[in-house]
Amino acid sequence: MNILVTGGAGFIGRWVVKKLLDENHTVTAFDNLSNGRLFNIEEFESNSKFKFIEGDIQDLEKLDEVFKEKYDIIYHLAASINVQDSIDDPKTTFYNDTVGTFNILEKAKIQMFGKNSKMIGDKWSIDESEVVHSTKIVFMSTCMVYDKCDDKGIDEYHPTNPISPYGGSKIAAENMVLSYYNAYKLPTTVIRPFNTYGPFQKTGGEGGVVAIFVNAVIDKKDINIYGSGEQTRDLLYVKDCADFVVNAGYNDNTNGQIINAGTGRDVTINELANIVSKNLVNINHVEHIHPQSEIMKLKCNYEKAKNIMGWSPKYSLEEGIEETYRFLKGMR
Repeated sequence: MNILVTGGAGFIGRWVVKKLLDENHTVTAFDNLSNGRLFNIEEFESNSKFKFIEGDIQDLEKLDEVFKEKYDIIYHLAASINVQDSIDDPKTTFYNDTVGTFNILEKAKIQMFGKNSKMIGDKWSIDESEVVHSTKIVFMSTCMVYDKCDDKGIDEYHPTNPISPYGGSKIAAENMVLSYYNAYKLPTTVIRPFNTYGPFQKTGGEGGVVAIFVNAVIDKKDINIYGSGEQTRDLLYVKDCADFVVNAGYNDNTNGQIINAGTGRDVTINELANIVSKNLVNINHVEHIHPQSEIMKLKCNYEKAKNIMGWSPKYSLEEGIEETYRFLKGMR
């Protein structure tokens, strides 16, 4: 297939690109490099089936260039991803995550039905002069849309309660994605991976907590925990996440659906710090920058993914941390 990955130079995006290339698809990665890095996709440069286009999902002229090609699947991962930044600058997050998603939906709709086609009743009147192409969109949302949970975990029917503009922008984008399925029959899927970690994740700023902790241990520096450390996270290894993302695009059972991905195991940040540190460095607790944005318990119920996609995570937390450690150690 011919596939577009927006945010393809990002942390999860590069693993999605890698899996698609390993499965012999033709892949275009589109990224403005605000979060992504050319370093992440260096290994694909010599692959004749890979192409990188630098650009922004808010740039309509650039999107016209990207959409000169017809895509079988669009994995839409491009977004502003930092929760703390969204609190300080909600406008940027909204335009990237919600308006940018709308732009991708419109381009896919035109590919599917043509620019001059019209909807009459509940059916499209296709302009026969236009070449149309079936395109599926997989939209990456986030577990940060959910309300607090108990030990049963969070399934797709769990209440949403965004406590940051990041979560709010993602929910708005989700609703647009699903509306295009309901209104236009455009095949779309909303996926909500839980906290993903692994090789190629950034270790600075608001990078992933696992990468930050592992990097501190390698550098023999203290691990600093925001707040009490009793907040829990369901940590999904990036190779499992990429497998989930890609297969959500392959599987027609996912059309019009919201689907979680996680491990069903949550750990406190204190427990995570102890696993990573191995008593080699000190662990400190520091004041939280934006405590109102903290979800105290995140635990995934991924039964839906298991039932309709046959997906389950393969990596344990300990295995994933070990692979992350070896990668970051090798970067020294």
